[in-house]
Order: sequence, then structure tokens, then C-alpha cells
Amino acid sequence: MQDSMIQSDPEIMMGKPVVRGTRVTVEQILEKLGAGETIEQILEADPRLTREGVLAAIRYGAEVLRADAVYPLPKATA
Repeated sequence: MQDSMIQSDPEIMMGKPVVRGTRVTVEQILEKLGAGETIEQILEADPRLTREGVLAAIRYGAEVLRADAVYPLPKATA
């Protein structure tokens, strides 16, 4: 899934994925949500953002994690 609301441009925020038309990174949005802020609080703090942009950031984060492969290490035996 390629969300047109999220862009990654080396000239904007060092290439980190941002909500298109802003300098707000997906990482910043996810950190705020993880710290307990609501979408409404995030929108109040940055008028450039829209609800659709915040939701696109959440979808993007989920997609990146879905594509990430995890290889657990076996437990060491003594």
C-alpha cells in the first residue's frame, strides 16, 4: 500500500517519511500517540495536520512493521 499522504524526500527532514505538505514526521506522530496524546491534541498542536494525515501516518507505521522480518535468536543453553 502506497499512501499518497505520506512522502519521503531527501530534502525534507533528511528523508524521513512525513505527512505530505508538512515537516511532521510519521515518527513524531507515532511517538505522540504512544505517549498518550489523542489525535485531537496532535491536531490542536499543529494546524498544518489533518485527521486524514494522522491516520495515514498510523497506516504507514503499521505497513512498515508488517513488512519487517523478525528473526528471534535461540535461547542459550548452559
